[in-house]
Amino acid sequence: MLHRRALLGATALLAAPLATPALAQAPFPNRPVRLIISYPPGGVTDIVGRIVAEPLSQRLGQPVVVENRAGAGGNIGAQAASAAEPDGYTLLIGTAAMFGVNPLLYASSGVDLVRDFTLLGTINDMANVLSVNPKRLDVSSVAELVAKAKRGGLIYGSVGNGSSSHLCATLLQRLAGFEATHVPYRGSSPAVAALLAAEVDFLFDTTATSTPQIQAGTFRALGVSTPTRASALPEVPTIAEAGVKDYAVSIWNTLLVHKKTPAPVVAKLREAFTQSMDDTTKARLRNSFVDPLMVPPGELDAWLEKERSTWLRMARDARITID
Repeated sequence: MLHRRALLGATALLAAPLATPALAQAPFPNRPVRLIISYPPGGVTDIVGRIVAEPLSQRLGQPVVVENRAGAGGNIGAQAASAAEPDGYTLLIGTAAMFGVNPLLYASSGVDLVRDFTLLGTINDMANVLSVNPKRLDVSSVAELVAKAKRGGLIYGSVGNGSSSHLCATLLQRLAGFEATHVPYRGSSPAVAALLAAEVDFLFDTTATSTPQIQAGTFRALGVSTPTRASALPEVPTIAEAGVKDYAVSIWNTLLVHKKTPAPVVAKLREAFTQSMDDTTKARLRNSFVDPLMVPPGELDAWLEKERSTWLRMARDARITID
């Protein structure tokens, strides 16, 4: 009897280590994935994040659950993603401003997107549009806006401190030589509503959220921020074409995961995301007035470093501050 018990115990001990690796090797993903969007619902980052979430969920075979964590120019969401377990189950939508403005405005936030995250891929590229509400400010060109602004008293809205909207307006003031009062809003939806209500004189906002108002005639577009005309608004000149020399700002979104995520999980996420950016997803992005942006995986790091350096230089040159 004793010998039999000893044999059974030994068998159990031998079997026990085999069970542990089996549990540890459960295929990724085996539960829902969280996608953090660091801006409020209704803005371009929310729009493109939700467009990407659906095909990514299909490729991964698990729900991709969108979670809006807005505030501090995207840092609230970035902090939440950085604090999450680095297991691939938390993703983050990155923005140009989060990489290129936040390091200057929120230097003590404890978040460094380059240090803390791995770039899975790029999603879209777009312009910010300089718009006015003719009921409040009846100007038809950038030159007319600048002339009015130089007399003083203009107020501009933005989608938040440190946003691309804020940077674009600050850069215009520096290059065109005028000053205006800044009113930051908590996202694109309230900023657009403020211009609709004629509470501010002008606003920089993305093609995704301004184009419907421009097409409806409630906003008048004066110029786009990009070095070339926007595909969504081909009739609108660039701000450089409109007379502000050297003005060029391109806005983009990316998909990020925690830097400490295991390499096989990163590879699976990157493959699923690349497959998600198919013709259907690209068409949905274009229908939302943004252009798909596809950077080959082998070029992602160099692309990000170049873009980040450009944005940091622009933010420094514009002397952008939280006001």
